[in-house]
Order: sequence, then C-alpha cells, then structure tokens
Amino acid sequence: MSLKADVQLDCKGLACPMPIVKTKKAMNDVSDGQILEVQATDKGSIADLKAWSESIGHQYIGNKEEDGVIRHYIRKSGDDHESEKKFEQTITNEEVIDRVANGGIILDVREQAEYAFGHIEGSKSIPMGELEDRLDELDKDQEIYVICRTGTRSDLAAQKLAEKGFTKVYNVLPGIGSWNGDLSKKL
Repeated sequence: MSLKADVQLDCKGLACPMPIVKTKKAMNDVSDGQILEVQATDKGSIADLKAWSESIGHQYIGNKEEDGVIRHYIRKSGDDHESEKKFEQTITNEEVIDRVANGGIILDVREQAEYAFGHIEGSKSIPMGELEDRLDELDKDQEIYVICRTGTRSDLAAQKLAEKGFTKVYNVLPGIGSWNGDLSKKL
C-alpha cells in the first residue's frame, strides 16, 4: 500500500516531545486538506501524534511501519480548527510525592522500555497507546497524577482521562526528565 502525502517530515531519531513539536511547526506550511507524512522511529509517536491530531482537530488517517520507521498520515483541517488545548490541572514534580502519600497514584504514560529504565517507585505504567483500552484499571474517585518525560504526552493523556469522566486528574510538570528523586528500574 502506498499513500500519497503532499508534504513529508523527517522526525527519525527524535523522542517525545520533538515529533509533536516538529509536526506542529510543519502544519503551518501545509494547506487545508493536504496530507502530512511524519516519519518517526519513536514508538510513542503512534499514540502521541494521534492524540495531538485529535486534540487540534486534524484528521489522523493512520500509520504504517516499515523497517523501524513509522509513517504517520495527518490531514490538515480547515482554519476553523481548535487551537491547542493545554490541560489546566497541573502539579509539580516536587508536590506529587506528598499528594501520593494521601492516596493518589502516579500514572506513567511513557512506553514500556522508557518505564523499565527508570520510573518513580510505586507508579503505574499504562503507555499512552494503551490508555483507552485500560481505563478500567483506574479508579475515577482517586487522584491520578499523569507523568511522562517532558509533560507533553502526559498532557494529552490527562485530556483523554478527563474526556472519559475522570475529574481528579493532574498533569505532572515538568515530568520525569527533571525528576530529582530516586528512580526504580525494572529490566
């Protein structure tokens, strides 16, 4: 299957949030209705670019993987699309440990490999791409602190949880990439 894209964007070798950052910028040069092909190697880009596209109002057509390169296809919506939303309820890295001690959970939405190489002790791993299928593992009455490496993927995941009726959700900023505490490894 060969898909025709109007514009190609090379994001190979880049990790979150860079595929989203570069895609946002490239969309400025794409005309309404045209298709942008984003080439990425970060497995997390599958969930990230789909969620970002939906949050903006662009059509995420799909992706295909070949030789370790994931090709994402996104159709630009008209100029009347929504401006990018940021999840409003946030919490800092420093605040999250105290809050968890009072009964909340840390939800790590990074890919399994990222989680394995360093995560906050006691956090729950549900990669962003699996979140919708695993909502039943979360308690809507419990505070949920969503974390990723930079706060970008966790922002999209927090929005998704809120859309599904979770009201006690917080995006942890600036994310695990700036975490000063100990990290556990699960290799």
